[in-house]
Amino acid sequence: MSIGALLNEWREHLESARRRSPHTVRAYVATAERLLLAQGLSDWDAIATIGTRDLRSHLAARRAEGINNASAARELSALKAFIAFAREKTGAEPGSGPRLRGPRIKKGLPRPVTPDEAVNMVDLVGQSAKSDWTGKRDAAVLLLMYGAGLRIAEALSLTADQVPLSETLVVTGKGNKQRVVPMIAIIRDAVAAYVAACPHDLRDGEPLFRGVRGGPLSQGAVQKAMARVRTALGLPSTATPHALRHSFATHLLSAGADLRSLQELLGHASLGSTQIYTQVDAARMLDAYRSAHPREGD
Repeated sequence: MSIGALLNEWREHLESARRRSPHTVRAYVATAERLLLAQGLSDWDAIATIGTRDLRSHLAARRAEGINNASAARELSALKAFIAFAREKTGAEPGSGPRLRGPRIKKGLPRPVTPDEAVNMVDLVGQSAKSDWTGKRDAAVLLLMYGAGLRIAEALSLTADQVPLSETLVVTGKGNKQRVVPMIAIIRDAVAAYVAACPHDLRDGEPLFRGVRGGPLSQGAVQKAMARVRTALGLPSTATPHALRHSFATHLLSAGADLRSLQELLGHASLGSTQIYTQVDAARMLDAYRSAHPREGD
């Protein structure tokens, strides 16, 4: 069996059975391909017999190539899933695959932008675009992330039949999980302005947000637009599209939102993922306290 055929089966499993995002599918398939090429494997039986020592050796070689702890942990997770799939296909005993712990990863706190910075970014991205309609498009996408907490992939997955937006929107997030998110008037108006200005035919079932040539708008295009206004406003490199989602969360928490409600709005599978924003909020309050009450002698 060819490596290409193995990878195609793996890709189809990730897309259909596991419902992984396109980004995750690409990463998992690329990780599996590196393993197959490095180990010279070309059939499911051989993959199913990969043991702890083999996996440790492969990851050690990857670390020697310069990948960091976070990348190594992601690769280990992807390879374990790949080997488990091979064992399932060959009828091997479940749960008896390689046992290897990933490196410890120190999770950094999300770095949101302030409310004024978020508003300025939305305004400037609309004003600095090459055309009126792309400016309205970019502003609408950023508002969906800052005003509704959508992930960039969730915003770009919206389809034309979902407009005009109502006061709530059903969003399909990670793991194909759905949640209901309120749509405030400023977001609805921004999306409506984009739709009215868009020169492309927005057909039901097709992507709502379009690139200049009419194809689906890419995440890279949104990131470039964000980088442009970030530089113009003198904001740090951490002011990315995802930072707007972080800002949505921290600003709601500062306004008194409870963690359970915030968890539902963000689409987090566990409360632990949401609780990190309490640390962000505490850090912001401590910074404000230090600025307002400098110690004598400092």
